[in-house]
Amino acid sequence: MIRHGIARLLGTLIALTACTSTDSTVPRVRLGDLQTETTPVAASFATDLLRIAIAPVYSPRQNLALYQDLVSYLGQKLNRPAQLVQGKTYDEINNLVRDGTVALAIVCTNAYLEGQETFGMEALAVPQIKGETVYYAYLIVPADSPARSLADLRGKTFAFSDPLSNTGHLVVVDQLLQMGTTPDAFFSRTIFTYSHDNSIKAVAENLVDGATVDSQVFDFLVAAGSPLPARTTILARVGPFGGSPFVVNPNLDAHLKAQLRDLLLTMDADEAGRAILAKLGIDRLVAPDDRAYDSVRAMRARTRQTRK
Repeated sequence: MIRHGIARLLGTLIALTACTSTDSTVPRVRLGDLQTETTPVAASFATDLLRIAIAPVYSPRQNLALYQDLVSYLGQKLNRPAQLVQGKTYDEINNLVRDGTVALAIVCTNAYLEGQETFGMEALAVPQIKGETVYYAYLIVPADSPARSLADLRGKTFAFSDPLSNTGHLVVVDQLLQMGTTPDAFFSRTIFTYSHDNSIKAVAENLVDGATVDSQVFDFLVAAGSPLPARTTILARVGPFGGSPFVVNPNLDAHLKAQLRDLLLTMDADEAGRAILAKLGIDRLVAPDDRAYDSVRAMRARTRQTRK
């Protein structure tokens, strides 16, 4: 593994790790100033501990601020101690679900389909936001960028969020495939930021020339009054895609699975539950429609073929 340095972001050192992935040679960057300690995954002595994992769609500190109340709520409803678990990558969260280390997780769409294919990961609920259960990929560039489309970013630098991200990786790989090229050939350099808010920050601070990000994360930051989105321009919106689901291992205790499903799908009927959902920008949680993920399945199939 080759290690590189990168310039300071807002005066704070950013740790940069470069490595070769299984399908391309891509430097991987961690925006270390935004990360906090992730929860250790060692088994707890409390056998009734309800462990709930949150994929790093947001950076760890933001995940903790957003989701701790949800984790506590579910624990209280089930009369069990509850713990929020984080990982550095989507793959780590998938592994926690696969191994039964956590009872419930919130994962990205593409990570869900990966888990569904490899061990039968099961979706219990998806968020409905502003009346919709879908989201989009936003192609963003710095506000002062002359680029007007993805084609204008040839030879530029680009930020991906995670190798298993749909909007933060798969979408661009698929679009470049349609253009007859690959990220390695098209961009001069690519980085992995390991969360969508980090990707937005990287673009806003002109660390990279572009990125694709989860529309719900971008819109949430706008609604929260973050200054970062205003320092970027949205060039394109790709989608819609089926929403990021709440998932379990298919072999989870059937009674606990039913309890979790019922709690999630009725949170909006409870005053405390509604308040927690509102904090997350969610109207309510609804049963997933598996057909909503077909467009992502198609992208997975196309990009998989290019690696053969």
